Amino acid sequence: MKGNLVPKPIKYPISYPQGNDDWDLSVYNRNGQRILDIEVKPKLNTSPDWAAQFRRNILAHGTFYKAPYFLMVFLDRFYLWTGADAQSDQSQPTYSIDARPILQSYYEGAGITAEQISRQSLGLIIESWLWQIIHSDKYATDIDESQQWLVDSGLYEAIAGGKFDYEVMA
Repeated sequence: MKGNLVPKPIKYPISYPQGNDDWDLSVYNRNGQRILDIEVKPKLNTSPDWAAQFRRNILAHGTFYKAPYFLMVFLDRFYLWTGADAQSDQSQPTYSIDARPILQSYYEGAGITAEQISRQSLGLIIESWLWQIIHSDKYATDIDESQQWLVDSGLYEAIAGGKFDYEVMA
């Protein structure tokens, strides 16, 4: 995992070719620039290699807009690509995150286990979690340690005060 490396700053605005916007969820920063694209899959026990290959397969089937951050969400893992890694179709995730400490309270609140959740429900959980980050009044130094990767990657600051753009999850 590259999560212990110092992240390279991402400069805005970044120019991207227009393409298909079929990611499950996108987040724009407070200046209206697309910052984060998210793909949600209700799957367990994925590896960084499997996630990278899955992402390559998706990208091979269309021309997608590429934001400075890309998050692939699974029931028990998050994989985040940042900066140049987010732009490359061939890269491994920049961060590999155990999602259980983040998602467990949502599963418990709904009275379900990760194995019982649908893609749409997982998408709503991710939306709720990100909404709390986007609208948080916490300083980056005050967030839970399980989410320190958000600060280390620059994503926490990048989406603060932003907004969502929704795609219909099939």
